[in-house]
Amino acid sequence: MKTKINCILLIDDNWDDNFYHERVIKKSDAANTVIKKQSGMDALEYLKSKKDHPDTHPDLIFLDINMPGMNGWEFLEEYNKLDKQFQSHSIVVMLTTSGNPDDKTKAKLFNGVSDFKTKPLTQKMLEEIIGKYFS
Repeated sequence: MKTKINCILLIDDNWDDNFYHERVIKKSDAANTVIKKQSGMDALEYLKSKKDHPDTHPDLIFLDINMPGMNGWEFLEEYNKLDKQFQSHSIVVMLTTSGNPDDKTKAKLFNGVSDFKTKPLTQKMLEEIIGKYFS
């Protein structure tokens, strides 16, 4: 992989998925830092705490839909309330097991969602995303 971004944030309640996706990212040498959060609420708290620290602000966010407490849709509703300049620095990609076409359509309605992918994250998928949004 030629382009390396600074930070990727994984938001998924499934520990195994986060572990696997982090390995794909590290094996691809795609990012300097990988942050894993197991809930939408934890991810929002992390993002709010990094507001004044652009060096640790994620360039790319992979977001699961189906999570307890705060699902991906609810996360996006709260994320869209954050400062717009803050949001503009991140590409949000829905990364889910959902094959439901309604979910893909719904994702397009959310401001800030750039892409919709089906798990698992692969090296090829990661290269395509980084090539599309960061080259």
